[in-house]
Amino acid sequence: MKAFTYAAVLLLAASPVLADDLVALSTTATAITGDISMDDFEMVFANGEKIEFDELVGDHFVVDGEDVPASVYSVKDPSVPELLNGNTLCGASAVTYVASWAADDVTIVAMFDTQDVPQSSGDMCASFSYVYP
Repeated sequence: MKAFTYAAVLLLAASPVLADDLVALSTTATAITGDISMDDFEMVFANGEKIEFDELVGDHFVVDGEDVPASVYSVKDPSVPELLNGNTLCGASAVTYVASWAADDVTIVAMFDTQDVPQSSGDMCASFSYVYP
């Protein structure tokens, strides 16, 4: 019985983390990122480019003066990925942090090119809105 329990634990530990597939809702998301897949490790854009996360650096965030539950990630290798139609996320600046939070049925993803961990949406260089399919 112990062998079965041990095998079950190993199987669960080895199971892949499934990404959330999100459909672009806002005009900017449709034009720049397209639909995305996102999990705790990376964000993959419609053209296959991706941003890998280094670590979760925050679990809340200030949006329009209100503290909301959120995921704030540092970016492993800050870069300027070229996305749909030659667009980039923050102009010529490398993305250093990504934050995501829910607003009703919409998922907002904000990009930052800041040196320090962002504390509010006021520091973002771009934001994109998505919905679940």
